[in-house]
Amino acid sequence: MDEGGVERVYRRRRKPPLAYLLLPGLLMMNALIQTSRVSRDGDGGGSGFWWGPPALAVLMGLAIARVALEQFRARTRVTAAGITAQGPLRARTWAWSEVYDIRVEQSPRGSGRAAPRWLTYLYDFQGRRFLLWHLNDWQLDDPYAEVAELCLAAAPLRSLTWERRPDVEELILRGAARRRAGTWGAYGAIAVFCLMFVLDVALITVGRPDHPFVLFVCVPLAAGAALAFVLDRYWRARPPHSPARQP
Repeated sequence: MDEGGVERVYRRRRKPPLAYLLLPGLLMMNALIQTSRVSRDGDGGGSGFWWGPPALAVLMGLAIARVALEQFRARTRVTAAGITAQGPLRARTWAWSEVYDIRVEQSPRGSGRAAPRWLTYLYDFQGRRFLLWHLNDWQLDDPYAEVAELCLAAAPLRSLTWERRPDVEELILRGAARRRAGTWGAYGAIAVFCLMFVLDVALITVGRPDHPFVLFVCVPLAAGAALAFVLDRYWRARPPHSPARQP
């Protein structure tokens, strides 16, 4: 550690649980099989949906690459000068004077057995939130205690105290509402995609022409965006409470 005991590096120390990787892999493989089947069996030999399997294969490859980079490249480094969050592709650095707060929050995955359940985020004075990689309950026994110790050690390095500011808190609540609306919009788009898949199969069965690009791309994206917009407006008026554990 450096002077003041603030210097530390958080990186991957434990492998993720098998279920963390296996379930998404099975879902993607099933989606690839189903889209391949539709592209072969559709009206006119499925030529209208020829792009489905290649596009899904590219998405699968990108997802696998991101997980690999997240596990082996991502890390968080803390020094007397500030905090650097090295993500899968790019790094961000904040001086201590630019850090508004550091908070431990519940993962969007919920509180089930899938790890991690608690993640640590850095907030700046514009209310923006940034993930601090591997500072979570999977790599650490108690991330809350670790963050509390980190904030205590960093306090002498800041020109400001860790006091809460109402204007920044309002920006944080707006950001939380926007992220929550986006998450539910994505869920809605996935649900509509499944409905469109059933509708496409029904159209093929009765011999009516289908429009794969409209059904599988345009309609789900439009539905998800509309749902996200409505929920964002609703939650801006009624901001969701942040599930944070703060030191």
